Amino acid sequence: MRVPMLSVAVLATILMTGSHGAQAANTLPFVSRLYSNDMVLQRDHVVPVWGWTAPGSKVSVEIGGRTFSTKASPSGSWETDLPRMHAGGPYTLTVKGISTRTFTNVMVGDVWLCSGQSNMQFGVGNLLHPNKVEAAADYPNLRLYNVLMDISPTPLKTLSANRAYYHANEWLTCTPTNIKQGSWNGFSAVAYYFGRDLDRSLKIPIGLIHSSWGGTIAEAWTSAHALETMPDFTAAAERMANFPASMRPGDPNQVTVLYNAMIAPLEKFPIKGVIWYQGESNVGRAQQYRTLLPTMIQDWRTRWNEGNFPFYIVQIAPWQAVKPQPSQSAWAELQEAQAITARTVPNSGLATCIDIGDPTNIHPKDKSDVGKRLCLLALKHTYHKNVVDSGPTYKSMKIMGNKAIITFAHANGGLKVMDTTLAHGDTIQGFAIAGADRKWVWANAKIVGNKVVLGSPDVAHPLAVRYAWADAPICNLFNGADLPAPPFRTDHWK
Repeated sequence: MRVPMLSVAVLATILMTGSHGAQAANTLPFVSRLYSNDMVLQRDHVVPVWGWTAPGSKVSVEIGGRTFSTKASPSGSWETDLPRMHAGGPYTLTVKGISTRTFTNVMVGDVWLCSGQSNMQFGVGNLLHPNKVEAAADYPNLRLYNVLMDISPTPLKTLSANRAYYHANEWLTCTPTNIKQGSWNGFSAVAYYFGRDLDRSLKIPIGLIHSSWGGTIAEAWTSAHALETMPDFTAAAERMANFPASMRPGDPNQVTVLYNAMIAPLEKFPIKGVIWYQGESNVGRAQQYRTLLPTMIQDWRTRWNEGNFPFYIVQIAPWQAVKPQPSQSAWAELQEAQAITARTVPNSGLATCIDIGDPTNIHPKDKSDVGKRLCLLALKHTYHKNVVDSGPTYKSMKIMGNKAIITFAHANGGLKVMDTTLAHGDTIQGFAIAGADRKWVWANAKIVGNKVVLGSPDVAHPLAVRYAWADAPICNLFNGADLPAPPFRTDHWK
């Protein structure tokens, strides 16, 4: 998969900072680089403030008229906790020690980590009408943070420096100017739409930490400790941990290197949850991804030590040529692995975009619907709002003669057909059916309540059904909330 182009300056920075994992003491900041003006602190949570200074020196932190003091350890690290605070602000946060740092316009609200590969990195400047979107991006309570792209063979204590590049490692208020800051033509469009819709719905400060890199594999975002539990990655993870010199400078597609540089330094900073858009670079290894993605989720949850925080997954969008007949699809298998993860991992969910992909572009420009569907998941399951968060999902199949009857859950308002990027008209499209010979043919389909009745004159005794099972499926089944049915299959054939 193509990696978005980076400037020569940014690439040079990555090559220089990513070529080693150890951070010298004199590069460690007095206050963690997660703290700046305009930041958002997680509400209703003890929030640590930390940094590095002269060993044994006193450090005080003041916010809202209250002061908290500590002493630096013999190694020079210091940390103190702010008490739980309700949503609100603005506050001024002052840190005093051998120097003084003052952070203004600090808000307390909910912080979401937004990570993955290029469809998460995809900036608002790449949208179909970027000028219109940027001009409307005026949300004072929405705050944006871009993590500098970097790699490391071992976990870093703090984020790499060089804030000058696309204002990385610095909180920004969401304005028409600041929304243009990001590693790929602006701030993440998916993250922006997700945060904007949360801001509109909840009326509380929302912080978005964007940490993604195009074209990257999930194992690069997973710690060596977690990968060592998977036989496929044990040797590579141990080699990276024990022989950092073996790391290829500037290459993000190595085990653990993105976790080490772009996730590990965030772990002390409390968050509300995660949105994740990745998977294209793991296509072809769907069976492995069924274990890898849950392993990564558990890894992050363990390291943040905040319990099973929400983890919402974007199901990769359709791509590549439309095929005239039903066929095998590694793309659909990866989508299935994502759906299985969302169904089996506690407090996770799936945002389907099977209807808004682009067969000619692996980076579809409709990111507003992706952000909206992620927001619906959060509103339903994290904030307990009365919203519909899912399209119709496969529940069961019953065979009656030469017909297969599929029952759907989440048929809110009834099943229906809608136009999509590829499908038009009033006929249900996207269903295939097969018998004992395992030869798939397109099925004739009819909606009956919350069921779809399927059949084909070419299959006298159906055994299995698939829906939207293709790289770029022509499919159009929705529920009354205008949300699409995700791909599924009833068979387990290889």
